[in-house]
Formats: sequence, C-alpha cells, structure tokens
Amino acid sequence: MTTPPLPRIEIHYCTGCRWLLRAAWMAQELLTTFEKELGEVALLPGNGGVFRILCNGETLWDRTRDGGFPDIKLLKQRVRDTVAPDKALGHSDSASA
Repeated sequence: MTTPPLPRIEIHYCTGCRWLLRAAWMAQELLTTFEKELGEVALLPGNGGVFRILCNGETLWDRTRDGGFPDIKLLKQRVRDTVAPDKALGHSDSASA
C-alpha cells in the first residue's frame, strides 16, 4: 500500500519586482512550520507583478485578489487549514492585539 504524496506549495513571484527574497523567506517559514506535512515548496519565477501562493493547485493567496502580500501568520493559518486542520500553530493561532 502506498501513501499519497504530501502537498506541494507553489510560490509564484515577479522577478522584475525583485520579490525572490520575500518568496524564499515565506518558503523557509512554511517548511519550518510544516516540516512533516509538506512534500515540497517550489519557487516559480514570473513577471507582471505576480505574487501568488498555491497548494496543490488551489490559490491560497494572490497579491492582486487579496491586496498586497500575506502576513506570515495569515499564510501559515491558510496552509494549516488546507494541509493539517488539526495542527496547532502556537502564537500564530492567537488573536491579534
């Protein structure tokens, strides 16, 4: 019996806008938080101001649709809700002050 593959996160970022460092930082945060729940986080260069984060093809964040960039706390909550709904996120689950 084979186990299904772990979820894949894609972070599409604009090279012209120089958003690679932001995308890489978010990838690092997700891989650290979801080290057992994710199979891969891919950085995909693009253009035209794109900054979009998908999980198995489902859009979790789109800069144009959602307005700017996600706060890392919100991004982790959206990833958690998609890949590991029962996972506690510690301080990222607490209400904002």
